[in-house]
Amino acid sequence: MTVHEYVGYLAVVVLVVLAPGPDTVITLQHSVLGGLRGGARAVTGICAASLVQGSAAALGVGALITGSQPVFTALRWLGAAYLCFLGARALWSACRGDGPGWAADGGSGDRALRAGFLSNITNPKILALYLSVLPQFLHADSGVAQALLLAYTVAVLGSLWLLCLAAFVHRVRPWLARRVVRRLLDAVAGAALVTFGARLASD
Repeated sequence: MTVHEYVGYLAVVVLVVLAPGPDTVITLQHSVLGGLRGGARAVTGICAASLVQGSAAALGVGALITGSQPVFTALRWLGAAYLCFLGARALWSACRGDGPGWAADGGSGDRALRAGFLSNITNPKILALYLSVLPQFLHADSGVAQALLLAYTVAVLGSLWLLCLAAFVHRVRPWLARRVVRRLLDAVAGAALVTFGARLASD
């Protein structure tokens, strides 16, 4: 792969990572609850899952998963159920107005890490994205190392973008922590997660 080709790949990746999705919502949620530390923990989980999915795609395992209809369907329904669960919990909290509905421990620690990892690893659209984008920038003589480089580029750039969002939320966190704003955020985040889950289930 030439430098010119890699720059073209970076341009595509930037457009992909800037598109909002479940990972964005999860990061924003835990950034509000746990500040930069909570957001960073969520991003760590997301990055770890993205690296796993990228490795699977680069090593050929991803093609086996997407090629097996029962496995791919089970993964899709699992991801949809998890997103709807998180969304329903946030909506319930918004209705009750008794505190954040995204995490019971202030958005930090293992819960943020787990939420980030599970929201990404159970989303087969991430794997399908890798399998649709990577082949366009690989040649017949491209090795596994090059495929892994392209896959990990997505994970790294995506994580950097999410960390920027977490840092921004951390700066305005005192305003976001107000009760009426927090309830509104619960409602918006819950509706977004349920929508993402429904779309994943219907695809």
